[in-house]
Amino acid sequence: MAPIQPSQEELDRINAETVTNVTSTDFPGHWPGEDNSWSLPSFRDTFKINIHHNDPLESSFSLVGIDASVANAFRRIMIAEIPSVAIEAVFVHNNTSVIQDEVLCQRLGLVPFKGGKEGIQEFLKWHPRKKDDGMNTVVEEEEEENTKFDYNTVILSLKIACTRNKEAEKGERDPLKAYHNAHVYARDIQFKPFGRQEQYFSGEDAIRPTNPDILVAKLRPGQCIDVDMHAFKGVGSDHAKFSPVATASYRLLPTITIVKPILGKDAEKFARCFPQGVIGLEKVGKKEAQRKGSGYEGHEGEIKAVVVDPMKDTVSRECLRHEEFEGK
Repeated sequence: MAPIQPSQEELDRINAETVTNVTSTDFPGHWPGEDNSWSLPSFRDTFKINIHHNDPLESSFSLVGIDASVANAFRRIMIAEIPSVAIEAVFVHNNTSVIQDEVLCQRLGLVPFKGGKEGIQEFLKWHPRKKDDGMNTVVEEEEEENTKFDYNTVILSLKIACTRNKEAEKGERDPLKAYHNAHVYARDIQFKPFGRQEQYFSGEDAIRPTNPDILVAKLRPGQCIDVDMHAFKGVGSDHAKFSPVATASYRLLPTITIVKPILGKDAEKFARCFPQGVIGLEKVGKKEAQRKGSGYEGHEGEIKAVVVDPMKDTVSRECLRHEEFEGK
């Protein structure tokens, strides 16, 4: 069954100075004699997801047939409840870069990682947490070894040194050409599987940075970074570094209805009141001009305003400022 289109009573009203009809009333006990209790079969029949684009770093989709509160619940789940992997402990063996050890560790902890779905959701378990005593606690590597297992710890390593490029031209000022490893990127972090991890994290499913081009540090000849890292499974509600999304937001789909013809220069002005692509301009056709009650009688060939893509609208309400568009 196709999703049920919202009635006029269910639509929020965007007026010139106010916003009205924003409260949902379809809940049990609000209307006498009406059963508005939630049911799974009804939800299945009316709910629909339209995918607009789904790229590796960005996705956009529409949820049709649900209340805004449910859409907001999905948004909060994506931000705070979907598990991912992030660096929790960094053991610095050598760091001669200009970045202090604690700042380097902070930057490494915020690098997002991805891996096999089955490995992260099924194989990896939650790592035991230390009790927070309100003090900054230094994690010793020996202490960490006692709770490190293949099912709760991912071992990563970053060992890189900057050297001069002997093949570079004399007087070269570009550090990327004059030196080797002048920039340290997230792709330089190496995954070191142990135990049964190779069964779940190998090939395309290996633990690796989501964005390999994240700049971690800059080096010059003679400087190096040598660190080992332990990454754990976590969720965004514990720390933002575990959140699998940079941000997740939702908005209501605007409904733009032209109830009376808008022609000629008014149509051009009306289109300029909206972001580009929302309102289009078309010529009034012969059949439309001959149809009684259409409002276009005698206007064949003139320019009219039509709604093209309401999703691009930002609800600026610019059109409500002009008297010539009132009631149209």
